[in-house]
Amino acid sequence: MNLKITVLGSGTSSGVPTIGCSCAVCLSEDPRDNRLRPSILVQHAGRNIVIDTTPDFRTQVLRSGLERLDAVVFTHAHADHILGLDDIRPFNYRQQAAIPLFASAPTFSVIRRIFDYAFEDRGHSSAVPKLEVNLITDTPFDVAGLEFEPIPVLHGRSTVLGFRFGRFAYLTDHSEIPESSLEKLRGLDVLFLDALRHKPHPTHSTVADSIATARLLKPGRTFFTHICHDLPHQLTEAALPPGIFLAYDGLEIQG
Repeated sequence: MNLKITVLGSGTSSGVPTIGCSCAVCLSEDPRDNRLRPSILVQHAGRNIVIDTTPDFRTQVLRSGLERLDAVVFTHAHADHILGLDDIRPFNYRQQAAIPLFASAPTFSVIRRIFDYAFEDRGHSSAVPKLEVNLITDTPFDVAGLEFEPIPVLHGRSTVLGFRFGRFAYLTDHSEIPESSLEKLRGLDVLFLDALRHKPHPTHSTVADSIATARLLKPGRTFFTHICHDLPHQLTEAALPPGIFLAYDGLEIQG
């Protein structure tokens, strides 16, 4: 399977640098320490699929040079994963078509409430996002010709989704991965895991916990994402075991 993943954002909900912070990472000149909110672009057979439209979506699209969007898939409905949805409108203009949206029923319920103007059946005096809604259940589903398998994970007390597509998997915002989901993550070439920081957090995985998950699942390569300003890229990555890396904005992975 010929896939390309581009990391559009590798940061936590507040991004890095964080507003008002003067820590070493927020002031770092290493571009890998500059982290927009978490999202990836999946490219397959000429199709472009974005997982999550963050508040930085416009910047991420411009920076990546993306000119066509074939689908948007959502992990969950927290602000740092959905609030850029309105910025799909230029793709509607260019493509003269609605963009397929894939989300679980609870996630879509929040998206519909926040972006109600995009889903109301009434005339509009200005342009609104045009979306073709597809609800994710517990079974694999087709996204622009690529099969996605939903992987339920715990984000604190909430259940959110990661996704497996081929021998790749993308999990963000998880504090625990149930055993039934771990079994769906065997035999991977590339695995993305949440690794917010070293210090425990009630809704996110730590670096140590995600290292343990990677050692259990043994993918070809593991990339940590949803990273906060506690982790300087160079020093943190140098201390990671072989085959485990920190993701960074603009990282491209072929497979």
